[in-house]
Amino acid sequence: MTDADTGGIDGVVSDNQHPAATPDQDGIPAGPLRRGWTTGCCAAAAAKAAFAALLTGEFPDPVEIPLPRGGRAGFTLAETQLRDGAASAGIVKDAGDDPDVTHGALVIATIRPLPAGSGLRFKAGAGVGTVTRPGLALLPGEPAINPVPRAMIAAALAEVSGGVLDLEIEIAIPGGEKLAERTLNGRLGILGGLSVLGTTGIVIPYSCSAWIHSIHRGIDVARASGLTHVAGSTGSTSEAAVKALYGLPDPALLEMGDFVGGMLKYLKAHPVDRVTIAGGIGKMAKLGQGLLDLHSKRGSVDLDHLARLAVAAGGSPVLAERIRTANVAAEAFALATAEGIDLGKAIAGAALSTAAKAVAGSPIALDVVVFDRQGQLVGRAG
Repeated sequence: MTDADTGGIDGVVSDNQHPAATPDQDGIPAGPLRRGWTTGCCAAAAAKAAFAALLTGEFPDPVEIPLPRGGRAGFTLAETQLRDGAASAGIVKDAGDDPDVTHGALVIATIRPLPAGSGLRFKAGAGVGTVTRPGLALLPGEPAINPVPRAMIAAALAEVSGGVLDLEIEIAIPGGEKLAERTLNGRLGILGGLSVLGTTGIVIPYSCSAWIHSIHRGIDVARASGLTHVAGSTGSTSEAAVKALYGLPDPALLEMGDFVGGMLKYLKAHPVDRVTIAGGIGKMAKLGQGLLDLHSKRGSVDLDHLARLAVAAGGSPVLAERIRTANVAAEAFALATAEGIDLGKAIAGAALSTAAKAVAGSPIALDVVVFDRQGQLVGRAG
């Protein structure tokens, strides 16, 4: 996932204000977190520097650009090249303390003049992908440089020359094709590299907005592809299992992670006929408790809740007490299974109830499937 950017800042910013924070027990840095810059922001700054050099023969360094929601940002150039008919500038992306896959990547913009009346034309260089499926903000065949970064680039270029601009803007991210393997681009139909993303220019560490954005785009692609059944999964095991269970194609698979609420809210407004929620015992138990964000920081498995489900399914008071004192949900499940109690079905039913409330009023048909750590189906509802 890349470019988790939200919010905005005022004034001119050249460097983030806080040193790198030390990770806490969950791997998230503690203390003040450094904000970073999106690939779109870096591309806009690199494009402005290259255009200035094309006109004047000199690269502004540092180069400063406007941000979409006000304020400005300054960047130091990592590389420059001026040759007949073209100029290139590169900026190393700093994502701050966010675990952004493109942190440290070199973003290069190359500017070439075009005949009068051509306008601005965007081109995918090495490491930048191409859109191949409908449903995204860009048409198939377009370079994966999103609309806001395109607008940022245009605004930055306009500061160099306020006249009509007839230019080719090529954005490259060396090594981007390999980095893209760690994103959802392939599933979204963006092939050959990374997307140039960003809506504010600023990366907010651990904001999770990029992940939720990717879920939404996955839904858009599935709908545009005419798919009527999608499945959101909490992890790779449940995703592989639900894919095999229903024979779903890759575009129907939504890597929702902990963000079941973010997925369902968007689906309510952009429905498909059928939605399956797939996950492990612990995550689905938390959904059944009423949690729509399944991250450990939002809440843990309520063993009392599992005990009540077990009793409702015919379990004994002794079993209920043993579940209440279990270490984890998997142990509670094993205890119930040993007594012949179908706790998986009860967990799935409770999870379905929570999910149904989130999409109430929509035409979506829901079901929930629960898998163990080996990917075996252990519970189903809906």
